[in-house]
Amino acid sequence: MTTTPSLPRVCLVAITKHGAAQVAALARQLPQASICVAAKFAETMQGLPNPLLAYDGAFKDRIGPLFEDFDQIVFFVSLGAVVRLIAPHLNSKDEDPGVLVVDDAGQFVIPVLSGHVGGANAMADTVAALLGATPVLTTASDVGKTIPVDILGRELGWVVEAPKLNITRVSAAVVNEEPVAVVQDAGSPHWWTRPTPLPASIHRYARLEDVHLDRYRAVLWITHHPVSEALWQTLHERLVVYRPPASAGTTTTTGTAA
Repeated sequence: MTTTPSLPRVCLVAITKHGAAQVAALARQLPQASICVAAKFAETMQGLPNPLLAYDGAFKDRIGPLFEDFDQIVFFVSLGAVVRLIAPHLNSKDEDPGVLVVDDAGQFVIPVLSGHVGGANAMADTVAALLGATPVLTTASDVGKTIPVDILGRELGWVVEAPKLNITRVSAAVVNEEPVAVVQDAGSPHWWTRPTPLPASIHRYARLEDVHLDRYRAVLWITHHPVSEALWQTLHERLVVYRPPASAGTTTTTGTAA
């Protein structure tokens, strides 16, 4: 049985009259998003179906609740102000929501925080398309049109299995265009969705046994097989494993990796 992924909890935020007008325009296209504006601008949101959070007092006191209650926060506020406002609330990319900033002219959408794991890069593409704006992405794998090691296959239900240091090391190898082997013996083969082909530095295999490990700076293994401690040690900081859902497999080879 398949389950429908839950929609991200999105909040559109403004602290000025012009920003509130921009929020109202975007909210019409994102009726599921909440709106957070100063109480004096609340009446400009009349007629919208979006949940409204109207605040009085210091806006900085709203940041904590926003971080707790939403997955994506889209600020129509200056980038510098947003950086200062969110700084005391940062924990880690595994916990923080996606944070985006839209400039005052509505020309650029900038993911500020949690671009990959938090989904801010994908949200920036969505918001930019709705506004007719340009997404300004600075995450290396997105700019370089290569594999996002930390979230590969996430939309397919894959689970990453590796120490964080491995993910960091392998990500560096990928974005630096060093030789990387991708081994897939399980899961959907349709994980590469970019319109451009895989970079030349990425080499695909169907079996781990066919990979000359000493030729590659990193290995990404998409599998249901158990991974031995010996293999983790052999590929010290060079291995990241992905676990597809057990019911969604490609042709799977037999045996385990020694």
